[in-house]
Amino acid sequence: MSRAAAAPPPMPPPGRPLAIPVESSVWSRFTNWASENKALVYTIAGVAVVVTSAGVVYYLNDAKPKPAVQPKLSKKERRKRKEAERQTESTKSPTTSGEQPKGPAVDAADELPEINETSVATFTDEQRRDYALQLKNAGNKAYGSKDYKKAIDLYSKAILCKPDSIFYSNRAACYNALNVWDKVVEDTTAAISLDPTYVKALNRRANAYEHLNQFSESLLDYTASCIIDEFKTESSTNAVERLLKKVAEQKAQDIIKSKDPNKLPSPTFVSNYIQSFRAKPRPEGLGDDVELPESTGLGQLQLGLKAMEKRTHEGYEEAANAFEKALEYGDLGEHEALAYNLRGTFRNLRGAQEQALEDMDKSIELDPTYTQSYVKRASMRLEMGDKDSAAADLEQALKQNDSDPDIYYHRAQLHFIHGEFQDAAKDYQKSIDLDPSFIFSHIQLGVTQYKMGSVASSMATFRRCVKNFDKVPDVYNYYGELLLDQAKYEEAIQKFDTAMEMEKQTKPMAMNVLPLINKALALFQQKSEFSEAEKLCEKALIIDPECDIAVATMAQLLLQQGKITDALKYFERAAELARTTGEIVNALSYAEATRTQIQVQEKYPQLAAKLQGMGAGAAGMGAGAFAGGR
Repeated sequence: MSRAAAAPPPMPPPGRPLAIPVESSVWSRFTNWASENKALVYTIAGVAVVVTSAGVVYYLNDAKPKPAVQPKLSKKERRKRKEAERQTESTKSPTTSGEQPKGPAVDAADELPEINETSVATFTDEQRRDYALQLKNAGNKAYGSKDYKKAIDLYSKAILCKPDSIFYSNRAACYNALNVWDKVVEDTTAAISLDPTYVKALNRRANAYEHLNQFSESLLDYTASCIIDEFKTESSTNAVERLLKKVAEQKAQDIIKSKDPNKLPSPTFVSNYIQSFRAKPRPEGLGDDVELPESTGLGQLQLGLKAMEKRTHEGYEEAANAFEKALEYGDLGEHEALAYNLRGTFRNLRGAQEQALEDMDKSIELDPTYTQSYVKRASMRLEMGDKDSAAADLEQALKQNDSDPDIYYHRAQLHFIHGEFQDAAKDYQKSIDLDPSFIFSHIQLGVTQYKMGSVASSMATFRRCVKNFDKVPDVYNYYGELLLDQAKYEEAIQKFDTAMEMEKQTKPMAMNVLPLINKALALFQQKSEFSEAEKLCEKALIIDPECDIAVATMAQLLLQQGKITDALKYFERAAELARTTGEIVNALSYAEATRTQIQVQEKYPQLAAKLQGMGAGAAGMGAGAFAGGR
């Protein structure tokens, strides 16, 4: 577990509660704010997104449907009322009972002349309308009696007399009952071509597409349906959520198959994980004062430890490869447990969690007193969603050494991730009591106090951090985050600037880019300065091209400006950079939500204008996506 857990998502697994500073993650902020507010402008065009533990769901507002009480109705308003009537029709009939006046008695359908293409051509327009109505009513009765084949025949004859969106949709309902999904698609498509805003036909086709495993097509139809009825139908918004997850999971498999299993995440990510453990000097015999051949296991172990100290992408890649070779060469003596620990660490960072767990098991087997291996194994199990096993590992570590401050720090992380803030605060304080020199225990304690609502205590903790750790950039970065959350923009920006300057001075070749990203968000929230915010994100990506937080932030900034196509590219890039399956699915959910909006506007241009109108009233909410409820 790492200091990454300062503000984890509502449901940690299968996301990333451990290895990156989640309190700085745009994913976490976006998720938390959206889930608490239930409505969020997703783009300047007006689509709102709410993220739940299962994925992403569109919303546009919380308003209850307003009753239509106009004395005089325009053509457009009459069509809206007609659609509302369709929505409330009886479940025993595929059509509404009040759309049109009842025709002759249903039995009169048997008295109609033979209906075929030849005979229909001889009917007058009035006859066609009358016969079509009688046939439709007869079809409704057959449908209500579950005589679907007869209903299909009657609706088919009604369509011959007068093609109508309702007739097609009703026949589709019969095919739906018979599970003939391709026919459902065919008839609902015909209905939609006659009435593009026919919500019931869109929902029926979406359902059929889902049964045919055509999830992208289903998602598109459900989204169009939601836009038409202004996201007021819960079943449709739930369907969007479900389909986004399905599409994302389907596409995630392709990314996983093509993913380089040896690729490490960004150096920002790796550094933040590694420094969540107190730094210790190299073991005796592995320091720079000892010359070891690189052709030996000990030589490779020494090389890997030295490479880690560079804190660069190249350094971490070199270290990971060196630890693999160290165990391959063997003859590591008393350092074998350390070698398994380090190889497991980098395998976990690469996303090979099962292999990483095996390495930690072996490290513990070789040296049961090596508490860090218990803690790292706990962090992996927690990331995989196994809280109980993670807690058990931490208890085992305490039995080995109840004076190890790292154990309390990481147990506090476990409590924090699960909202157990009182217990987290106690363990952070215990970690500080045992070793007050570790800055992240202080930072996490301050964040925990903030989460508990003790803002004054939190601010006091950070002021002490500034006094006692005045040369540590992380202090200013996280202090700035809490100030930003309180909308104290100028103070927050000042802290981010200080952190950036310190990063340049102390780590010019391995800068942490989080202060740059945070400043970008602060400028956006304060003044909607898109241009300056984008420049800061671009600078962060020049320094650390693999930084998924910078990529995700850039995507959100582009969305807020209505640059949907550009935003989509960044979301797809975020999915490529994601480390675990859960992270990939999360990023792809955003990508698919964005892609679907583009497709809706292309396929249903009339809905683009509706989105614009709906979004205009809520556009001011967009900045809240970044501040987030912590």
